[in-house]
Amino acid sequence: MPLRPSSAHAAALPLLALALAAAGCTPRRPTLMIPGATGPSTAFLDPHVELEDVLEEERILSADSMQGRMTGTPGMHRAARYLEERFRHFDIDPAFADGYQQQLPLAWSNAGGRGQPRLLEGWPDTTAVPADRRGRGVNVVAVIHGSDPELRSQVVLFDAHYDHLGTSGMGLCRAAGADTVCNGADDDASGVVAVLEIARDFARGPKPRRTVVFLFTTGEEVGLLGTRWYLAHPALPLDSMVANLEVEMIGRPDSLAGGRGKAWLTGYDRSTMGDMLSAAGIEIVADPRPAQHFFERSDNIAFAMRGIPAHTLSSFNLHTDYHTPRDEAARIDYEHMTQVIRAAVRAARILADGPAPVWKPGGRPDPNSR
Repeated sequence: MPLRPSSAHAAALPLLALALAAAGCTPRRPTLMIPGATGPSTAFLDPHVELEDVLEEERILSADSMQGRMTGTPGMHRAARYLEERFRHFDIDPAFADGYQQQLPLAWSNAGGRGQPRLLEGWPDTTAVPADRRGRGVNVVAVIHGSDPELRSQVVLFDAHYDHLGTSGMGLCRAAGADTVCNGADDDASGVVAVLEIARDFARGPKPRRTVVFLFTTGEEVGLLGTRWYLAHPALPLDSMVANLEVEMIGRPDSLAGGRGKAWLTGYDRSTMGDMLSAAGIEIVADPRPAQHFFERSDNIAFAMRGIPAHTLSSFNLHTDYHTPRDEAARIDYEHMTQVIRAAVRAARILADGPAPVWKPGGRPDPNSR
């Protein structure tokens, strides 16, 4: 299917819109039937996710100017400001009274902001850290309050981590010849773009029935720092959260998931989330590599440990560019990524408007197991 209408079709669209307006009608996108939902659905069959938007956002986030987005570095702060600008452009409300950014206190293992950052218990603890080893991380958080009087008190969280490994001088990124920047195009600029496009779709309306939080975390690569801080300081109470969907590494097709445009869900059999999405016609499969324990290897696990059905959507195929400077924007399959994002938007609408997913017997992880 073409990503944009043909030129003849595109030329006819304004005339069609004028004819509908004259008749007192406005064009409407078809809706998706959500199994078990009550009331009208707002899950569109054809989300307006454009390849050009995906390509632009991906290239900006994984550009060398972002310096690999290492937690606590100028590149991370530059990326955070870009994400904040996108939420503002979409006209989505900040999650906090003072804005979109949630600051978190860090301490560097070496002087001058070098080595690996660790999360401090609170801001007062920075006084015990030498000034040249103090750092600051940032989560970026936005919210759309739900429209349904009964469901708006429930929260669905969509997230991706926007940090990566930085440059070869920071200790986690190894240079590949002259290339010294670990851009993290697939890991996880691709997931960040997906959440941005979910946010764009929700901002266009109609409003979701449940309240939706969009969370971009820092510090995933160094111990889920941003997610741990958010759990201790949530924008909305954690006991109101009914689901979490993370998006991570969707920039390349995975043959084990069905190839281009297809994705898999970590922990598929643990809750009813995967069954709900599949029943609605979204083409996802169970994680085809359970031995890799991907369910436990990203931010979703921290929410799952709190009892919230939380999973990650991905198409990571174990490519060898993982965590190297070769994970660049030029290696992204943008048509595949755009198709997966369209599925992610539909999945997000289902979670925001349909029945809340629940753990299956034995599916909820034991918080004492870690």
